[in-house]
Amino acid sequence: MPTTEKHILNRLYVIAGLIFVFAVAVVVKLVSIQTVDGDKYRELASERTVKNFTIEPNRGNLYSDDGSLLATSVAKYDIRFDALAPNSENFEKHIKPLSDSMSVMFGKSSSYYQNLFRKARATKNRYMLLSRNLGYTDYIRVKSFPLFNLGPYKGGIIVEQETKREYPLGKIAKRSIGYDRLSNPVGLEGAFNQYLEGKEGHRLKQKIAKGQWKPITDYNEVEPQDGYDVVSTIDVNIQDIAHHALLAQLEKYKADHGCVVVMDVESGEVKAISNLGRTENGKYYEKLNYAVGESHEPGSTFKLMSVIAALEDKVVDTNYVVDTEKGILTFYNRYKVRDSKWGGYGKISLSEAFERSSNTGIVKVIDKFYGDDPKRFVNRLYNMRLNEPLGLAIKGEGEPFIPHPNDKERWSGIALPWMAYGYGVQMTPLQILTFYNAIANNGVMVKPRLIKEVKEWNRTVMKFDKEVINSSICSQETIDKVKALLKNVVEKDHGTGHKLYSPNFSMAGKTGTAQKNYAAKDRQKLQYISSFAGFFPADSPKYSCIVVIHEPDKSVGIYGADVSGPVFKRVAQKIYTDSPVIDTVKDLEKPNPSVEEKYRAYYSKVQNHSNIIPDVEGMSGMDAVSILENLGVKVKVVGNGKVRKQSVKSGSKINKGQTIVLQLS
Repeated sequence: MPTTEKHILNRLYVIAGLIFVFAVAVVVKLVSIQTVDGDKYRELASERTVKNFTIEPNRGNLYSDDGSLLATSVAKYDIRFDALAPNSENFEKHIKPLSDSMSVMFGKSSSYYQNLFRKARATKNRYMLLSRNLGYTDYIRVKSFPLFNLGPYKGGIIVEQETKREYPLGKIAKRSIGYDRLSNPVGLEGAFNQYLEGKEGHRLKQKIAKGQWKPITDYNEVEPQDGYDVVSTIDVNIQDIAHHALLAQLEKYKADHGCVVVMDVESGEVKAISNLGRTENGKYYEKLNYAVGESHEPGSTFKLMSVIAALEDKVVDTNYVVDTEKGILTFYNRYKVRDSKWGGYGKISLSEAFERSSNTGIVKVIDKFYGDDPKRFVNRLYNMRLNEPLGLAIKGEGEPFIPHPNDKERWSGIALPWMAYGYGVQMTPLQILTFYNAIANNGVMVKPRLIKEVKEWNRTVMKFDKEVINSSICSQETIDKVKALLKNVVEKDHGTGHKLYSPNFSMAGKTGTAQKNYAAKDRQKLQYISSFAGFFPADSPKYSCIVVIHEPDKSVGIYGADVSGPVFKRVAQKIYTDSPVIDTVKDLEKPNPSVEEKYRAYYSKVQNHSNIIPDVEGMSGMDAVSILENLGVKVKVVGNGKVRKQSVKSGSKINKGQTIVLQLS
């Protein structure tokens, strides 16, 4: 028995010794953590419980040219409650009036909010959500409620601010205005993001129960700096006109997509840019920026470039006669160029070939005079900068493509004739419009511009002026000739755009109808691109415009004059109606005898009657009232027009406060 007890005691001593050694090890480790690794673990603990959160700045506003908002940042506020922050006295004193205020504002009963607050206090909820996405006015109102007006430490209110981007125009120009997506901002939002975005701020938050983060203080450690405001060149009225004109035509022709751009001729300011694509349910909205990013074969709108090259090289003049060969030209016994008119146009002048948009006429001229030296033709196009991108601020500009004879892989025997009428080349709508705008601007090619200035409140930070790409794309002589051709396309009976003619306002332009998917063996896949590019007024151009519509329903119509032309006309017509280009009225100072006589009669009555009732019969009601009231008489008017009868006879003495009734007819 003693031996057994001894063994037990030995075991106890061993266990006690191990416990002692373990305790010593724990103490040593704690001392080591506090002294040797203290900084490391304190930093780690801080990182896990306190975090520096980024505060996004308010993006600058994006304005139209007249100051209308296109995009703006709106502050939204989330209201939360720290149920343990108020002491018992303040909580009990203010919970009823606070609940009453919440009830009035948010519609739920006062008892609901009292139960909510008491439950939060009982469960020690330090981050209870009360409301989301409040506007500034509502946020200020909530902040003034009983208890909350004591602040975050005594009242427990927690306010979290977030900015959201809103677009007052809605879906109009949505793609062109763009989005402020962090990964890939597009449109004007993306192009001028460096000015709009501002600088981030920072705020410390502490991790609390359930993985939630609560602001440590009621202020920011680093205040965010708001972005600058950007004033664009977009005119909201013209944008609205362009959008709805394009939408109506897309719906009428059941087209796949289309775009329209309106540009100020002299400055290059883009006044409207609308891009609409069809969804699966047949509706249209701004899917992609086709005007900037979609390169395509321009078709007959490229004939302008071909004619200018020929005129500049003086190989022909506009009166040069070309035989359209019954409407068909054949190359290498295989490839055919056809006119839209069966049987062709016979022998016509170059000007008529352009106005009628004769494929065979234009191709035959270019092939005859450049067939042996295609480099001369292509170099002329290159000299006009047609092969170069515009270098727009907006991302995603499509690359223009014009093959060169030196490029053996892309050049072929039919490249020149096909190029003459707009096939085998690629340009975006905005690149085509820039060239047409240069014609309207007497040869000066200006870069399309979407921004006027960058502002900080009322202070201009940066101004953007006109940028000239090419000071002279061709001679003034050539400019004058092709301006006349473009005008005749609309005004002459045989011009492809003659249906667009209006005696009330003048336009000049070129229709275009290009085949799409023509290489496919399945003829059902053959589609068309309908275009119209030009400017208005024809003689003193103020605006240039291009309309491009892809894949209209072939059963409804395909030609540029029918599909795209009406959009151009609608835009021009509305701009003329809403913003007349004639600023002065002639002969405004020329005297009108009738008006002069009426004025003399009125002046005589005013001067000669001071204390007697004048004879106002036969006078206009407005003049009679003015005379009598200036004499201190109260006037009652019955009817409209001239004074037929007055209740007090002329010559009677005026009595103070007297009323006279005038019967008008």
